[in-house]
Amino acid sequence: MVSYFQQGEANYSYREVAWIANRIPRGGSTMRIRSNATCAASVLAVAVVAAGFLVSQTNPTIPHGRVERVKVHGKGLDGNLEGDSADRDVAVYLPPGYNTDRNRRFPVIYMLHGFTDDIEHWWGFKPHFINLPAVIDKALAGGAAREMIVVMPNAYTAYQGSMYSNSITTGDWEGFVANELVSYVDTHYRTIPDSGSRGLAGHSMGGYGTIRIGMKHPDVFSSIYALSACCLTPSLNMQQGSAAMSRAEAIHRAADLDKADFGTKVIVASAAAWSPNPDKPPLFLDLPWQNGRFQPMVAAKWAANAPLATIDQHIPNLKRLRAIAIDAGNKDEAITGTVKTLDQILKLYKVAHAFEIYDGTHTSRIAERIETKTLPFFSQNLSFSPARR
Repeated sequence: MVSYFQQGEANYSYREVAWIANRIPRGGSTMRIRSNATCAASVLAVAVVAAGFLVSQTNPTIPHGRVERVKVHGKGLDGNLEGDSADRDVAVYLPPGYNTDRNRRFPVIYMLHGFTDDIEHWWGFKPHFINLPAVIDKALAGGAAREMIVVMPNAYTAYQGSMYSNSITTGDWEGFVANELVSYVDTHYRTIPDSGSRGLAGHSMGGYGTIRIGMKHPDVFSSIYALSACCLTPSLNMQQGSAAMSRAEAIHRAADLDKADFGTKVIVASAAAWSPNPDKPPLFLDLPWQNGRFQPMVAAKWAANAPLATIDQHIPNLKRLRAIAIDAGNKDEAITGTVKTLDQILKLYKVAHAFEIYDGTHTSRIAERIETKTLPFFSQNLSFSPARR
């Protein structure tokens, strides 16, 4: 079994290569930005510039959905010790039919991005390995998918990723996604407010969030799709320590992470999410190694947040889900190993699911996978009309 930290190092190299390669301009999607009065002028300025960049690349032969950016307040995020705003930036894709048929309601996919990522990159405002609105437009135009609302919260935090977990340091991201975000979207958009019409999906850290949240909340989401999910297993070599662990000890403030390597960032963000310590400023976290000594209780807390360590407790919930899909690229070796283990566990418990290892790296084919696999999966498994009561 490969450790979580090895996964992180692999993710970093793939991500950097993909980011450089995707600086080549591609087709985009027309954007309409909506922000409430609390949005800063600087954010609006950046959004307008990015929207102009996308409009210039729009393919007029493809019907385009509309993207709105809103702020959603998370009560469970209030007072988080990282100092992140509890008013989170959220991107919402509204399909072409949302405007043309005012009486129609739509299913919703909640999409979770990965570690060090954000909606600026995933939604085409900055060059990346994916432009999600353009991918959705293409899938709809080609008939691969049906019209759905797609929602993504910005989970980039002071420590560069929330892990979609719940701690006093990061805030309750798990509750934010499963409760407050869903409630906001159902209140402000023409959704079908029923679990049968809600899906949850994510990539990398977002895939972890999908498994973690999905197996606890079958009453909220009926179908889940985890792409290249990280962090599924406890690290089996944590007692040996690592160079990255030593570097994490040298981090004394969030700003230090800007110059840190990817593995160090992963450790700090994981500690903030899984082993918080309100009596330990300024980072408010405990590391599994401290002053050269292994901390078994901290390591136990990390293990308790690894989905494959707790999945046996959630088998009844997983069986309540209408549909489950997991995948990973064959060159994403560390993650492929853990995803295969998840597949084996689900088979052992006879939990119906789809599983695929495809030819690719951690990021090389994510846009294609979402277009040809993820969106069709939800098109087939979500309910497109209100459930009968």
